[in-house]
Amino acid sequence: MKLLTAAQTRQADAATIEHEGISSLALMERAATAFVDWLTARLAPAEAGAVLVLCGPGNNGGDGLAAARLLHQRGYQVQVGLLPADKHSADFEANRRQLPAAVSVADWPPQELPPIQPGTVVIDALFGTGLSRPLEGAAAALVQHLNAAQARVVSIDLPSGLFTNAPQPADSPVVRARHTVTFELPKLALLLPQNASYVGQWHAVPIGLSPQFLAEVSADMHLVDAALLADKLPARPTFAHKGTFGHALLLAGSKGKIGAAVLAAHACLRGGVGLLTVQVPGVGYPVLQTAVPEAMCLTDTCKTHLSELPDLKPYNAVGMGPGIGQDDMTRAALEELLCTARAPLVLDADALNLLGANRSLLDLMPPGTLLTPHPKEFERLTEKARDDYHRLELLRGFARQYQCYVLLKGAYSCLAAPDGQLYFNTTGNPGMATGGSGDILTGLCTALRADQRLSPLDAALLAIYAHGRAGDLATADTGQAGLVAGDLPRYIGQALQELTRTEPF
Repeated sequence: MKLLTAAQTRQADAATIEHEGISSLALMERAATAFVDWLTARLAPAEAGAVLVLCGPGNNGGDGLAAARLLHQRGYQVQVGLLPADKHSADFEANRRQLPAAVSVADWPPQELPPIQPGTVVIDALFGTGLSRPLEGAAAALVQHLNAAQARVVSIDLPSGLFTNAPQPADSPVVRARHTVTFELPKLALLLPQNASYVGQWHAVPIGLSPQFLAEVSADMHLVDAALLADKLPARPTFAHKGTFGHALLLAGSKGKIGAAVLAAHACLRGGVGLLTVQVPGVGYPVLQTAVPEAMCLTDTCKTHLSELPDLKPYNAVGMGPGIGQDDMTRAALEELLCTARAPLVLDADALNLLGANRSLLDLMPPGTLLTPHPKEFERLTEKARDDYHRLELLRGFARQYQCYVLLKGAYSCLAAPDGQLYFNTTGNPGMATGGSGDILTGLCTALRADQRLSPLDAALLAIYAHGRAGDLATADTGQAGLVAGDLPRYIGQALQELTRTEPF
């Protein structure tokens, strides 16, 4: 699924109107109906009480007026508050004329803002994706009044005052919504941590925008969902054997952190790798052999940390980083890996911290290397980001400069590809914010990179999606608070099975 800019969203609306031969007012009615269908499926009239719809002077306000009429028709008690303006859009005016007389409509000037009782259901239809400057004057006063009211706010398309594709100026007023109902496709602003307090939970509702336009429009940002990954993972051949799915090597663990190696190994095996070898320091040998009997174990000559590499020729992918520490001997082993490896590399955790502390090593990374940092680890590789949008610029630039794949972890984890494309994941939940989840991802990435049937991009996309999906499946049993990283491998197989290509009859 593509993520469109505000300008492209307007183009999609125009293309739909042209291709279907409908009016903009008809498309607005379609959007308002989709919004009202979403709302009424979750909130009965008796529970809603008096619904307040706040409308701006443009087409977002027109959406609100249409929603107010439709809610009234479905038995809801509706009041409309209008932001005073000298000029209104044509579709706003058309929808205002269609409002039933029974719907109370009043201007809300800043000097006479009526009180909003706590718990009131408020539909925010003040401003949408066309906003290009911070709110001020009467609009800013109304937003601040709404935010102080402790109402149950649902924003149409975007919280009013929020920019679609640019960082928010400091202290600019933005509606703080509980829910944001956006049309057809999510917007970038909905996916970024800095906007979470404004967006609340977001929901995309279809309104039938032109499929031809959406298929043909160029985009450099995408949403990773099951539809994007359909047919990416081939079914296993009948006569497959353990060599068919690759031999992976994990370089992991140090004294006190052998658990990281165990977690990564379990995930790698559940990710479908044919053979797995794990090299750990000497102290890790009995732990790994007992905890992961399916893996072959190599022991470093150093007892407490990794200091050397095995012969790399047998391996189809190498993962390094979970629990390895930052000893100078480990740094030397990482440098040797970067210089000599011919198989694809997956680097995480302390491997990334070693790169950040020794940035000259970045130039040694083989093209196609996959890095899986969290934001702080990525900052050590680049610089401190001014905001989430700047961080995405740094991410895109880093992937292009080093011709690597970078998976920035978090809610809506973002994968940057060497060609500058960005992919935002849709699976996962806050229960996965627990120690060891990153080690699971490293093992899974390494398993899928070892599978020679997959391209580097497909392997990374499958890994990020299946990792989050495993978390979603696990929390259905454990709850978010009860989830631990060790739960995740048990659900990786099911997550991958949902994505496996099936042959038609």
